[in-house]
Amino acid sequence: MRALLSRRELLRWLGAGAALLGLEARDVMAAAGGDAAKAAGAGAAGPGAVAARVVADPRDLPPPIRRDAPLAHEFVLEAREVTAEIEPGAAYDYMTFNGRVPGPLLRVREGDTVTLTLRNSIHSRTWHSIDLHAVYGPGGAADVLQVLPGQARSVRFKTVYPGAFIYHCAVPGEMDVHMARGMFGMIVVEPAGGLPPVDREFYLGQHETYTRQLPGTPGPREFDAERLLREQATYVVFNGAFNALTAARFGAMQARVGETVRVFMVNGGPNLLSSLHPIGNVWSRVWFMGAFATPSMRFLQSVPVPPGNAIVAEMELPVPQTIKIVDHAMTRALSKGAVAELVVSGRENPALFAARP
Repeated sequence: MRALLSRRELLRWLGAGAALLGLEARDVMAAAGGDAAKAAGAGAAGPGAVAARVVADPRDLPPPIRRDAPLAHEFVLEAREVTAEIEPGAAYDYMTFNGRVPGPLLRVREGDTVTLTLRNSIHSRTWHSIDLHAVYGPGGAADVLQVLPGQARSVRFKTVYPGAFIYHCAVPGEMDVHMARGMFGMIVVEPAGGLPPVDREFYLGQHETYTRQLPGTPGPREFDAERLLREQATYVVFNGAFNALTAARFGAMQARVGETVRVFMVNGGPNLLSSLHPIGNVWSRVWFMGAFATPSMRFLQSVPVPPGNAIVAEMELPVPQTIKIVDHAMTRALSKGAVAELVVSGRENPALFAARP
């Protein structure tokens, strides 16, 4: 198995200490009236600390942007290594942004200016970084944002093009390991004209991970580098854990008949393509690959979301039911944890659907 941080790499980055040391990371804030994303999450955890959960609340995302002029934002993300249950009774060592999987959704507008600071917890065992696919810059800013434990670095960039994009850890030689442990999130750059109004929005992050133990096996989970190299995932999950967003785990998402919901979904990979499907419904409007600059597509059943990519998709909800959002590579949904539930409550609509004897 590869070391988290080789001696040669550590010495090389310590040699660049003048550029890394002494930077005071600022609190998350935005210019007055801005649309800054919340940097919510568990507190920094020490080695061996067990977090209550890493599962991000799918409702925890900033509101739609309703303004005509660009703004300046300041965001702070912290790299945190925590231990939490990937399924009941099965502890797993995660790498996260702000203690959650996926990391916070950052929401800005085309033409905005962003100052982003990455802090690396003093308790981390290795370096971390951020590559943002919404950035024109070296390594998507990752060449600058390589941060040792206890340190912080910042960049400033302008959001030139609209879309929904992944950000993820991008340390040399270990990028796939860090992403498989949970280090990814989404930055949404809304077009200048904004997005159509909807009743509710949800934020999902799919990724796979690789452990020596299979789902359902008692005891803790150990990361398996050989499975990673063979791309033989043991878990494929939404928001960090096995069947996390279901009534049986941390709770299903909720909506009402007659509403329209929008789902922001980012595929952290590191390797597997998702086939995103809502059982009992279709995606009524889809911005394929999160591309707001191109026309949306209508009424798609299963939508491919490659690793390192994102999608923005909407559903209309005409009948009450529990919609299961799954990766339609069905073994992942049935056996590896790729299921999220949306409970739609309200009156029956027999003109549209009625059960018959």
